[in-house]
Amino acid sequence: MPTTTDIIPNKWNDAAASGLSEPDLLLYRSNLLGSDLRMTNYGGGNTSAKVAVPDPLTGEPTEVLWVKGSGGDLGSMKLDGFATLYLSKVHDLRGRYRGLAHEDEMVDRFTHCTFNLNPRATSIDTPLHALVPHRHIDHMHADAIIAIAASRNGERLTREIFGGELGWVGWQRPGFDLGLQVGAIADAGPSLAGLVMGSHGLMTWGGTSKACYDTTIRIVRQAAEWLTAHSRPEPFGKTIAPALPASERRAIVAAIAPALRRALSPRVHKVMHYLDSAEVLEFVGSARCEELSALGTTCPDHFLRTKVRPLVIPFEPGSEDAADIVARVGGLVERYASDYAAYYDRCKRADSPKMRDPYPVLILIPGVGLLAFQKDKATARVAADYWVNAVNVIRWAEGVDEYVPIPEQDAFDIEYWLLEEAKLQRMPKPKPLDGRIAFVTGGGGGIGGAVARRLLDEGASVVVNDIDQDALNGAVTRLTQTYGQDRIRGVRGDVTSESSVADAFASALTEYGGVDILISNAGIASASPFEETSLAVWQRNIDVLATGYFLVSRAAFGLMKRQGLGGSIVYVASKNALVASAGAAAYCAAKAAEVHLARCLALEGAEAGIRVNVVNPDAVIQGSRIWGGTWRAERAASNSISENEIEEFYRKRSLLKRNVVPEDVAEAVLFFASDRSAKSTGNIINVDAGNVTAFAR
Repeated sequence: MPTTTDIIPNKWNDAAASGLSEPDLLLYRSNLLGSDLRMTNYGGGNTSAKVAVPDPLTGEPTEVLWVKGSGGDLGSMKLDGFATLYLSKVHDLRGRYRGLAHEDEMVDRFTHCTFNLNPRATSIDTPLHALVPHRHIDHMHADAIIAIAASRNGERLTREIFGGELGWVGWQRPGFDLGLQVGAIADAGPSLAGLVMGSHGLMTWGGTSKACYDTTIRIVRQAAEWLTAHSRPEPFGKTIAPALPASERRAIVAAIAPALRRALSPRVHKVMHYLDSAEVLEFVGSARCEELSALGTTCPDHFLRTKVRPLVIPFEPGSEDAADIVARVGGLVERYASDYAAYYDRCKRADSPKMRDPYPVLILIPGVGLLAFQKDKATARVAADYWVNAVNVIRWAEGVDEYVPIPEQDAFDIEYWLLEEAKLQRMPKPKPLDGRIAFVTGGGGGIGGAVARRLLDEGASVVVNDIDQDALNGAVTRLTQTYGQDRIRGVRGDVTSESSVADAFASALTEYGGVDILISNAGIASASPFEETSLAVWQRNIDVLATGYFLVSRAAFGLMKRQGLGGSIVYVASKNALVASAGAAAYCAAKAAEVHLARCLALEGAEAGIRVNVVNPDAVIQGSRIWGGTWRAERAASNSISENEIEEFYRKRSLLKRNVVPEDVAEAVLFFASDRSAKSTGNIINVDAGNVTAFAR
C-alpha cells in the first residue's frame, strides 16, 4: 500500500480515454480512483455521471443518473456495478420525503426510479449524486480529507487549506436529507469545486469526467501536502516499543495465532491476515497507541468492516516473549467482548438487530504489528487495510489539530442500521468450509490439486505443500487464477524433514493463523520383487509414506489442540494399505502403517474433537506424477501387460468397471474434511471402483 508521503499521481491517459462513451468514461475514472487506497478504501466511495440517453419507452432523450451501486468496489467494478435511475424521478422524490425520522423508506423508493430495468441496488449515497446540480461527481474517502473531516476544527481547516474552493457540511448519517443539504450548498455556491463532509469524506464535481477526476486528484493532493507540511512531529508520541526484526515478528505471530483463533472463534471460525507495514509498526510502537486506538475509527465505511475500535495487547519487545502474549489473550478478548456487549446495550433501539459477534476484528501488538481476524482472508485483509487508512487519518488529524470520531450513538446507529442489516441478510449463505484453513501435502500432484480445488470450492483457505517447486508453482498459479490470491498459499517442503515440516506449518500460521484440516497426501511408489528390494528403496517408502505422514500429523495435531477448535486429519493412503500386492512390499507396508497411525491418532484426538480418517484410492492414473514415473513400467511388468494397457487393465479389474480419477478421491476427502462426517473418526472410504479384496473387515 502506498505511504501517505508518496505523491498521489494523476493517472488519466487521454489516449486510453479517447472514444469512450460517457458510461465507459465513468467506469475508467472510477477504476483509476479506486486503484489507490489513499483515495478511497476498498468498497468505499462512489462516483456518478448524468447522461442523456433515449428512453426505452418513448425513444425521447432523458437524463439518467449512473451511480456506483451498493456493495461494489471502485477499483475492480465493471459497468454492471452501476445503478441507473431516471434523474427526474429521483428529483420527484423530494415531494415524498417526510424528514429525518423517515429516511429509510426513501431507499425502497429508489427502486421505482430504476432506468432500463437495471437490477443493481442503489447506494445510500445516491441522493448526494442526484441532488447536486453537476454532471460528474466523485465522493471519496481519501485519508487526507478524512483527517480534516475528523478533526475537531475541520471546518476551519477546510477554509484554511482550500480558501473558498470547498464548502463544508457537518457530520450527518448518509441519506436523503444530507443529499438535500449538499445540493443546496452546491446551488448556492456555483464557484465551489466540491465540499468536505464532516467525519465522512469529500465530494468534488466537474463538467466532464476528466475535469472531475482532475479536481479530485488535485484536491486530495493539496490536502495531503498541506497536512504533511504543517504537522507537528511525533503525533503518536514517542516510540516506546521499537519493531522487532521481521523474522522475530513472524515467529511471534506463528506462536500466538492458535491462541488468538481459539479466543476469537467461539461463534465462527476466523481466518487471519497479518500486516507489519511501516505505518502499522510506527503506530503500534508509539506511546499513544492505546489512547488513540480507544477513540476508534470515524469514517462509517471503516467500522462497518473493523468494529469501532481494535484490541491492543500490551507487549514489551525484547523483555517479553510470545508466551507472555498468549497468557494475556483470553482475558483481554473476553473483556473486549464484554465491553462490546455493554456498548450494544447502551445504544440499542427498540428495532435494533440482534447483537452480532462481539469479538474484536483487529489486534494491535507493539513491536509486532496488526493481526486481523475475519470470516475469510480477503475480508481480514480489507479490514487491516482499513486500519492503515485510520492510522493515516489519525496521524494527520493529530498532527494539525485533534482527532475526534463521531459520537458513540451515531456509530452504533450505522453499525446496526436496518439498511445494513438488510444488506447482510442478502449476502450468500456461508459455505461449509468458510473460515477453515486446510494444509494439503503433495499439492502439486493430480490428487493433491483436485483435493485443493474441492476444498476451495467449499470456502476453505488452502496451503498447498510440495517438494517439487515447479509442480507447486504450477498448482498455485492454476488455483489462483480460479480462486484469487487471498485463499491460496504455496509452501515448498519435504515431509521427511522435521525442520522443513515445522517451517511449512509456521508459514501457514503467519499467513492464515492456523490449520483446521490436514490432508496428508504426499507420496511415492515403487515395485520390485522382495529379494530385489534394496534397503534404500525400503527406507525411501518408509520415509515418505510413514515418517512423512507422522511428521505432518504431529505438527497439525499439536496445532489443532492449541487452537481448541477441533479439526480433521485425512490420510490419502491406498488400496494397498489393506491388500498385499506381490512385488510391492515396501509400498504396501508403508501404506499399511499410514492406516494404523490414523487409527492411533483417532483414539488420541477424539477428546479434543480432532477426527482422523482415511481415503484409500486405487489406480488413479490420470494426472498422477507417480504413474508418470517408473511405477507404470513396474506395475505393467508385475501384471505381465504393456504400459499402454495399464489404465484399461485396472478399469476391467474393478467391480464397477470404471476408472478412478483424482476428482473422485477429492469427493471422499471433502466428506471427511467437512462437518458432513462430524460423527466419523477412525474410518476408511475406499475409492477404487470396487475391489473385493479391499473390502474393509
